[in-house]
Amino acid sequence: MTLAIEATDLVKEYGDVRALSGLSLAVERGEFFGLLGPNGAGKTTFINTLVGLVRKTGGEVRVFGDDVEDDYRKVRNSIGLAPQEFNVDRFFPIREVLMHKAGYHGVSEAEAKRRADEALELVGIYDKRHTRFDWLSGGMKRRLLLARAIVTDPDLLILDEPTAGVDVQLRHDLWEIINRLNDEGTTILLTTHYIEEAERLCDRVAIMDNGRKVTVATPEELMERGSDTITVELRDPPASAPRLDGAVTEIEDVRLEHDRLVVRVEGGGGRVAPRLLNALEDRGHEITDIEISRTSLEEIFVELTEGQRGEVERDGPERDTLEAY
Repeated sequence: MTLAIEATDLVKEYGDVRALSGLSLAVERGEFFGLLGPNGAGKTTFINTLVGLVRKTGGEVRVFGDDVEDDYRKVRNSIGLAPQEFNVDRFFPIREVLMHKAGYHGVSEAEAKRRADEALELVGIYDKRHTRFDWLSGGMKRRLLLARAIVTDPDLLILDEPTAGVDVQLRHDLWEIINRLNDEGTTILLTTHYIEEAERLCDRVAIMDNGRKVTVATPEELMERGSDTITVELRDPPASAPRLDGAVTEIEDVRLEHDRLVVRVEGGGGRVAPRLLNALEDRGHEITDIEISRTSLEEIFVELTEGQRGEVERDGPERDTLEAY
């Protein structure tokens, strides 16, 4: 099956600054794929390369098998982009904004009107269809960016920080809409700084840093790389922490805090806990309570990207090109 996105050794340089440094990435058709990374990691440059706002310096990138430069028009018609910045014509009613967008892609006026109304209905602002962009609230503007991205019925939907600055309720509303689109077969590429968003929505995530791919995995696989904490409450705690590493090989650290034994283990705490409890009971300890604290995806993200700072900040070129979209 043809991949939705296939980047091979992708390089983009802005003068002396290398925004993408040999990035290779593959996204399956129909996948919900997350792109995570600190500011300046190269995420927006990658998106701009996909949609034709940036010309790559080297490497290859294809969308549904088509080269993003040689087959630009075909690629661009297959992509819907909801950027982080508000870059909407402020002087037209929002239905006309969507109709103009559809028209740029060769959609007839009657069909563009139908699609615009359908998109506005889906994102929940159809009643504002005659309102100018400037008169919308911040949350409605976010909904409009999504409506504009889907009005061309794209096969690939790219969402660059789609819930930045919105309240919790709107974030969940947008999650529901995006999930529905993915369930209907749309491939989604999401960049976000909300780690919970990636954990809740994405089939797989790629973590980028300094223009490179650090890793690609499911959220669950990433969390397995961390250290979970098992806290066991003992009825008669010993004077010092018992030695358990011989019985449970995944143990990284054991300490006694009053009547509680705090055990840090590698990988999934849920898998280790039964063996840990058996080992404690074999040593004569009576257990009154147990709690497992899982490593968060945010902690794994920080661990994978910290210590790699210090290269030239790339936010300037990335943001300037995105605003031009």
